[in-house]
Amino acid sequence: MKIGVLGVGSLGTIIGALITKGGYNIDLIDINQENVDELNQNGAKLTGFLNETIPVKAKHPNELTGKYDVIFLLTKQVYTKDSLESILPFLYKDSIVCTLQNGIPEESVAAIVGKERTVGGVVGFGATWIGPGVSELTTELEVMRKYAFDIGELTGEITERIKTIKAILETVGYTEIITNINGMKWSKLLMNATFSGMSAALGCTFGEVLSNPDAMRSLANIADETIKVARSHHIRLVEMQGKDFEFLELESQTDVSGKIAFYEEVWGPHANLKASMLQDLEKGKKTEIDYINGHVSEKGREKNIPTPYNDLVCTLVNESEKAKKLPVFEGNIYMFNSLSNNLLKA
Repeated sequence: MKIGVLGVGSLGTIIGALITKGGYNIDLIDINQENVDELNQNGAKLTGFLNETIPVKAKHPNELTGKYDVIFLLTKQVYTKDSLESILPFLYKDSIVCTLQNGIPEESVAAIVGKERTVGGVVGFGATWIGPGVSELTTELEVMRKYAFDIGELTGEITERIKTIKAILETVGYTEIITNINGMKWSKLLMNATFSGMSAALGCTFGEVLSNPDAMRSLANIADETIKVARSHHIRLVEMQGKDFEFLELESQTDVSGKIAFYEEVWGPHANLKASMLQDLEKGKKTEIDYINGHVSEKGREKNIPTPYNDLVCTLVNESEKAKKLPVFEGNIYMFNSLSNNLLKA
Protein backbone atom coordinates (compact mmCIF):
# COMPACT_ATOMS: atom_id res chain seq x y z
CA MET A 1 0.00 0.00 0.00
CA LYS A 2 1.26 3.45 -0.96
CA ILE A 3 0.14 6.40 1.15
CA GLY A 4 0.56 10.15 0.78
CA VAL A 5 0.10 13.09 3.14
CA LEU A 6 -0.81 16.08 0.99
CA GLY A 7 0.11 19.28 2.80
CA VAL A 8 3.01 19.01 5.25
CA GLY A 9 2.49 21.84 7.70
CA SER A 10 1.97 21.57 11.44
CA LEU A 11 -0.35 18.56 11.47
CA GLY A 12 0.89 16.97 8.26
CA THR A 13 4.44 16.78 9.58
CA ILE A 14 3.40 15.01 12.79
CA ILE A 15 0.91 12.68 11.14
CA GLY A 16 3.22 11.77 8.27
CA ALA A 17 6.16 11.15 10.58
CA LEU A 18 4.25 8.94 13.00
CA ILE A 19 2.66 6.90 10.20
CA THR A 20 6.18 6.43 8.80
CA LYS A 21 7.36 5.31 12.24
CA GLY A 22 4.46 2.86 12.26
CA GLY A 23 5.99 1.04 9.31
CA TYR A 24 3.86 2.25 6.40
CA ASN A 25 5.13 3.30 2.97
CA ILE A 26 4.23 6.98 2.98
CA ASP A 27 5.31 10.12 1.12
CA LEU A 28 5.01 13.57 2.69
CA ILE A 29 3.95 15.78 -0.24
CA ASP A 30 4.38 19.53 -0.05
CA ILE A 31 4.74 22.45 -2.46
CA ASN A 32 7.35 24.13 -0.22
CA GLN A 33 10.66 22.89 -1.66
CA GLU A 34 12.63 24.12 1.37
CA ASN A 35 10.38 22.07 3.62
CA VAL A 36 10.76 19.00 1.37
CA ASP A 37 14.54 19.30 1.35
CA GLU A 38 14.77 19.71 5.12
CA LEU A 39 12.53 16.71 5.74
CA ASN A 40 14.57 14.52 3.42
CA GLN A 41 17.94 15.65 4.73
CA ASN A 42 17.28 15.84 8.47
CA GLY A 43 13.95 14.09 9.07
CA ALA A 44 10.78 15.38 10.70
CA LYS A 45 11.64 17.05 14.01
CA LEU A 46 8.72 16.83 16.43
CA THR A 47 8.81 19.15 19.45
CA GLY A 48 6.49 20.33 22.21
CA PHE A 49 4.77 17.37 23.85
CA LEU A 50 6.78 15.14 21.49
CA ASN A 51 10.56 15.13 21.35
CA GLU A 52 11.93 13.01 18.54
CA THR A 53 13.23 13.20 14.99
CA ILE A 54 11.90 10.65 12.50
CA PRO A 55 13.44 9.97 9.07
CA VAL A 56 10.78 10.47 6.37
CA LYS A 57 10.34 10.56 2.60
CA ALA A 58 9.19 13.94 1.29
CA LYS A 59 8.34 14.97 -2.27
CA HIS A 60 7.35 18.06 -4.21
CA PRO A 61 4.21 17.49 -6.34
CA ASN A 62 6.42 17.79 -9.44
CA GLU A 63 8.41 14.75 -8.29
CA LEU A 64 5.52 12.30 -7.92
CA THR A 65 5.55 8.93 -9.66
CA GLY A 66 3.23 5.95 -9.48
CA LYS A 67 -0.18 5.96 -7.84
CA TYR A 68 -1.37 6.27 -4.25
CA ASP A 69 -3.89 4.02 -2.56
CA VAL A 70 -4.61 6.52 0.22
CA ILE A 71 -4.17 10.29 0.45
CA PHE A 72 -4.59 12.17 3.72
CA LEU A 73 -5.52 15.74 2.78
CA LEU A 74 -4.05 18.33 5.16
CA THR A 75 -3.68 21.46 3.04
CA LYS A 76 -5.48 24.63 4.02
CA GLN A 77 -8.80 24.83 2.21
CA VAL A 78 -7.65 27.81 0.17
CA TYR A 79 -5.29 25.40 -1.60
CA THR A 80 -7.64 22.41 -1.91
CA LYS A 81 -8.47 22.78 -5.60
CA ASP A 82 -4.90 23.26 -6.83
CA SER A 83 -3.52 20.55 -4.56
CA LEU A 84 -6.05 17.90 -5.54
CA GLU A 85 -5.91 18.67 -9.23
CA SER A 86 -2.13 18.19 -9.12
CA ILE A 87 -2.48 14.74 -7.60
CA LEU A 88 -5.39 13.42 -9.69
CA PRO A 89 -3.07 11.66 -12.19
CA PHE A 90 -1.59 9.72 -9.27
CA LEU A 91 -4.84 8.21 -7.98
CA TYR A 92 -6.39 4.85 -8.81
CA LYS A 93 -10.08 4.58 -9.60
CA ASP A 94 -10.60 3.16 -6.10
CA SER A 95 -8.06 5.31 -4.22
CA ILE A 96 -9.21 6.96 -0.99
CA VAL A 97 -8.88 10.67 -0.17
CA CYS A 98 -9.42 11.24 3.56
CA THR A 99 -10.04 14.88 4.46
CA LEU A 100 -8.34 15.99 7.67
CA GLN A 101 -8.76 19.73 7.12
CA ASN A 102 -10.46 22.43 9.13
CA GLY A 103 -14.02 23.24 8.18
CA ILE A 104 -16.27 21.06 6.04
CA PRO A 105 -14.43 20.47 2.75
CA GLU A 106 -15.98 17.14 1.76
CA GLU A 107 -18.37 18.57 -0.83
CA SER A 108 -15.63 20.47 -2.67
CA VAL A 109 -13.20 17.54 -2.38
CA ALA A 110 -15.78 15.12 -3.77
CA ALA A 111 -16.42 17.48 -6.68
CA ILE A 112 -12.76 17.10 -7.70
CA VAL A 113 -11.84 13.49 -6.90
CA GLY A 114 -15.32 11.95 -6.87
CA LYS A 115 -17.69 11.24 -4.01
CA GLU A 116 -16.86 7.55 -4.20
CA ARG A 117 -13.21 8.29 -3.36
CA THR A 118 -13.90 10.72 -0.50
CA VAL A 119 -14.08 9.96 3.22
CA GLY A 120 -14.25 12.49 6.04
CA GLY A 121 -12.08 12.95 9.08
CA VAL A 122 -11.57 15.23 12.06
CA VAL A 123 -8.27 15.82 13.88
CA GLY A 124 -8.54 15.99 17.66
CA PHE A 125 -5.19 17.59 18.49
CA GLY A 126 -3.31 20.77 17.71
CA ALA A 127 0.14 21.67 16.44
CA THR A 128 2.19 24.65 15.34
CA TRP A 129 4.52 24.67 12.34
CA ILE A 130 7.84 26.04 13.59
CA GLY A 131 9.68 26.02 10.26
CA PRO A 132 10.90 23.66 7.52
CA GLY A 133 10.92 20.13 8.89
CA VAL A 134 9.87 21.14 12.42
CA SER A 135 6.43 20.90 14.04
CA GLU A 136 5.40 21.43 17.65
CA LEU A 137 2.68 19.26 19.20
CA THR A 138 0.64 21.70 21.34
CA THR A 139 -1.79 19.14 22.75
CA GLU A 140 -0.73 16.92 25.62
CA LEU A 141 0.50 13.56 24.34
CA GLU A 142 -2.01 11.54 26.37
CA VAL A 143 -4.88 13.62 24.99
CA MET A 144 -3.64 13.20 21.41
CA ARG A 145 -3.33 9.45 21.82
CA LYS A 146 -6.83 9.24 23.30
CA TYR A 147 -8.66 11.54 20.86
CA ALA A 148 -6.49 11.62 17.73
CA PHE A 149 -9.07 11.22 14.95
CA ASP A 150 -12.73 10.66 14.12
CA ILE A 151 -13.35 9.30 10.62
CA GLY A 152 -16.33 8.14 8.63
CA GLU A 153 -17.84 7.36 5.25
CA LEU A 154 -20.04 10.14 3.86
CA THR A 155 -22.83 7.55 3.59
CA GLY A 156 -22.51 6.56 7.26
CA GLU A 157 -21.60 2.97 6.40
CA ILE A 158 -18.84 1.09 8.21
CA THR A 159 -16.80 -0.31 5.33
CA GLU A 160 -13.63 -2.31 5.03
CA ARG A 161 -11.82 0.69 3.60
CA ILE A 162 -12.72 2.91 6.56
CA LYS A 163 -11.32 0.17 8.80
CA THR A 164 -8.12 0.35 6.75
CA ILE A 165 -7.93 4.13 7.30
CA LYS A 166 -8.46 3.54 11.03
CA ALA A 167 -5.57 1.07 11.17
CA ILE A 168 -3.22 3.53 9.47
CA LEU A 169 -4.18 6.51 11.62
CA GLU A 170 -3.91 4.54 14.85
CA THR A 171 -0.14 4.68 14.45
CA VAL A 172 -0.71 8.30 15.55
CA GLY A 173 -3.43 7.81 18.16
CA TYR A 174 -6.86 6.39 18.86
CA THR A 175 -9.13 6.66 15.84
CA GLU A 176 -12.89 6.27 16.11
CA ILE A 177 -15.12 5.33 13.20
CA ILE A 178 -18.41 7.21 13.41
CA THR A 179 -21.59 6.96 11.36
CA ASN A 180 -22.45 10.68 11.48
CA ILE A 181 -19.35 12.31 10.06
CA ASN A 182 -21.32 15.44 9.09
CA GLY A 183 -22.37 15.95 12.71
CA MET A 184 -18.77 15.52 13.84
CA LYS A 185 -17.51 17.97 11.21
CA TRP A 186 -20.03 20.56 12.39
CA SER A 187 -18.93 20.07 16.00
CA LYS A 188 -15.34 20.75 14.95
CA LEU A 189 -16.55 23.67 12.83
CA LEU A 190 -18.15 25.17 15.93
CA MET A 191 -14.86 24.81 17.80
CA ASN A 192 -13.03 26.64 15.01
CA ALA A 193 -15.68 29.27 14.32
CA THR A 194 -15.81 30.32 17.97
CA PHE A 195 -12.32 30.60 19.41
CA SER A 196 -10.27 30.48 16.21
CA GLY A 197 -12.66 32.93 14.55
CA MET A 198 -12.59 35.36 17.48
CA SER A 199 -8.83 34.97 17.97
CA ALA A 200 -8.31 35.97 14.33
CA ALA A 201 -10.90 38.78 14.42
CA LEU A 202 -9.53 40.31 17.62
CA GLY A 203 -5.82 39.53 17.18
CA CYS A 204 -5.44 37.71 20.49
CA THR A 205 -5.05 34.36 22.23
CA PHE A 206 -7.90 32.06 23.23
CA GLY A 207 -7.31 33.06 26.84
CA GLU A 208 -7.78 36.74 26.07
CA VAL A 209 -11.11 35.90 24.48
CA LEU A 210 -12.10 33.82 27.52
CA SER A 211 -11.25 36.62 29.94
CA ASN A 212 -13.25 39.32 28.12
CA PRO A 213 -17.02 39.28 28.83
CA ASP A 214 -17.84 41.24 25.67
CA ALA A 215 -15.85 38.86 23.48
CA MET A 216 -17.50 35.87 25.16
CA ARG A 217 -21.00 37.25 24.57
CA SER A 218 -20.26 37.49 20.87
CA LEU A 219 -18.55 34.09 20.85
CA ALA A 220 -21.62 32.50 22.46
CA ASN A 221 -23.71 33.90 19.64
CA ILE A 222 -21.29 32.52 17.03
CA ALA A 223 -21.83 29.07 18.57
CA ASP A 224 -25.60 29.56 18.68
CA GLU A 225 -25.72 30.54 15.00
CA THR A 226 -23.61 27.52 14.07
CA ILE A 227 -25.92 25.10 15.88
CA LYS A 228 -29.07 26.65 14.40
CA VAL A 229 -27.64 26.60 10.86
CA ALA A 230 -26.60 22.95 11.22
CA ARG A 231 -30.07 22.02 12.46
CA SER A 232 -31.69 23.83 9.53
CA HIS A 233 -29.78 21.38 7.32
CA HIS A 234 -30.99 18.43 9.45
CA ILE A 235 -27.58 17.95 11.06
CA ARG A 236 -27.17 17.30 14.77
CA LEU A 237 -23.79 18.03 16.30
CA VAL A 238 -21.93 14.97 17.58
CA GLU A 239 -20.25 14.81 20.98
CA MET A 240 -16.52 15.50 20.85
CA GLN A 241 -14.20 14.35 23.62
CA GLY A 242 -17.23 13.62 25.78
CA LYS A 243 -18.78 17.09 25.35
CA ASP A 244 -22.23 17.81 23.89
CA PHE A 245 -21.89 21.03 21.91
CA GLU A 246 -25.66 21.23 21.36
CA PHE A 247 -25.72 22.49 24.96
CA LEU A 248 -24.35 25.81 23.69
CA GLU A 249 -27.53 26.78 21.83
CA LEU A 250 -29.16 29.92 23.22
CA GLU A 251 -32.86 30.44 23.86
CA SER A 252 -32.20 34.09 24.73
CA GLN A 253 -29.28 36.36 25.53
CA THR A 254 -29.80 35.70 29.23
CA ASP A 255 -28.55 32.14 28.60
CA VAL A 256 -25.00 33.29 27.82
CA SER A 257 -23.81 33.40 31.43
CA GLY A 258 -24.88 29.79 31.94
CA LYS A 259 -22.62 28.60 29.12
CA ILE A 260 -19.37 30.23 30.26
CA ALA A 261 -18.29 27.38 32.56
CA PHE A 262 -18.55 24.97 29.60
CA TYR A 263 -16.28 27.18 27.49
CA GLU A 264 -13.78 27.57 30.34
CA GLU A 265 -13.61 23.80 30.89
CA VAL A 266 -13.11 22.95 27.20
CA TRP A 267 -10.93 25.84 26.06
CA GLY A 268 -9.24 26.90 29.29
CA PRO A 269 -6.37 24.40 28.83
CA HIS A 270 -5.67 26.03 25.46
CA ALA A 271 -5.62 29.61 26.78
CA ASN A 272 -2.15 30.36 25.42
CA LEU A 273 -3.01 29.34 21.87
CA LYS A 274 -3.78 31.74 19.07
CA ALA A 275 -5.60 30.73 15.93
CA SER A 276 -3.64 29.52 12.93
CA MET A 277 -5.69 32.09 11.01
CA LEU A 278 -4.20 34.83 13.17
CA GLN A 279 -0.75 33.38 12.49
CA ASP A 280 -1.59 33.61 8.78
CA LEU A 281 -2.50 37.28 9.21
CA GLU A 282 0.81 37.87 10.97
CA LYS A 283 2.59 36.35 7.95
CA GLY A 284 0.49 38.27 5.42
CA LYS A 285 -1.09 35.05 4.13
CA LYS A 286 -4.64 34.28 3.05
CA THR A 287 -6.67 32.76 5.89
CA GLU A 288 -9.35 30.05 5.89
CA ILE A 289 -11.97 32.37 7.41
CA ASP A 290 -14.30 32.03 4.41
CA TYR A 291 -14.24 28.25 4.91
CA ILE A 292 -14.84 28.43 8.67
CA ASN A 293 -17.16 31.24 9.79
CA GLY A 294 -17.89 31.90 6.14
CA HIS A 295 -19.22 28.37 5.74
CA VAL A 296 -21.69 28.96 8.57
CA SER A 297 -22.83 32.18 6.91
CA GLU A 298 -23.17 30.55 3.49
CA LYS A 299 -25.19 27.62 4.79
CA GLY A 300 -27.31 30.02 6.85
CA ARG A 301 -28.24 32.02 3.76
CA GLU A 302 -29.37 28.82 2.06
CA LYS A 303 -32.01 28.34 4.79
CA ASN A 304 -32.67 32.01 5.63
CA ILE A 305 -31.01 31.67 9.04
CA PRO A 306 -29.39 34.99 10.06
CA THR A 307 -25.70 34.78 11.04
CA PRO A 308 -24.67 38.37 11.91
CA TYR A 309 -21.89 37.37 14.32
CA ASN A 310 -20.23 34.94 11.92
CA ASP A 311 -20.66 37.55 9.17
CA LEU A 312 -18.85 40.18 11.26
CA VAL A 313 -15.96 37.81 12.01
CA CYS A 314 -15.52 37.28 8.25
CA THR A 315 -15.72 41.00 7.55
CA LEU A 316 -13.09 41.90 10.15
CA VAL A 317 -10.63 39.17 9.16
CA ASN A 318 -11.06 39.87 5.44
CA GLU A 319 -10.43 43.57 6.08
CA SER A 320 -7.22 42.70 7.92
CA GLU A 321 -6.14 40.49 5.02
CA LYS A 322 -6.70 43.23 2.45
CA ALA A 323 -5.07 45.95 4.55
CA LYS A 324 -2.15 43.69 5.53
CA LYS A 325 -2.66 44.88 9.10
CA LEU A 326 -3.30 42.94 12.28
CA PRO A 327 -6.68 43.33 14.03
CA VAL A 328 -6.94 45.88 16.84
CA PHE A 329 -8.55 44.25 19.87
CA GLU A 330 -10.36 47.26 21.38
CA GLY A 331 -11.55 48.59 18.04
CA ASN A 332 -12.98 45.27 16.93
CA ILE A 333 -14.57 44.58 20.33
CA TYR A 334 -16.40 47.87 19.81
CA MET A 335 -17.70 46.53 16.50
CA PHE A 336 -19.04 43.38 18.18
CA ASN A 337 -20.64 45.42 20.98
CA SER A 338 -22.29 47.70 18.44
CA LEU A 339 -23.69 44.65 16.66
CA SER A 340 -25.04 43.25 19.94
CA ASN A 341 -26.64 46.57 20.90
CA ASN A 342 -28.25 46.99 17.49
CA LEU A 343 -29.69 43.47 17.60
CA LEU A 344 -31.10 44.03 21.07
CA LYS A 345 -32.85 47.21 19.88
CA ALA A 346 -34.30 45.50 16.81
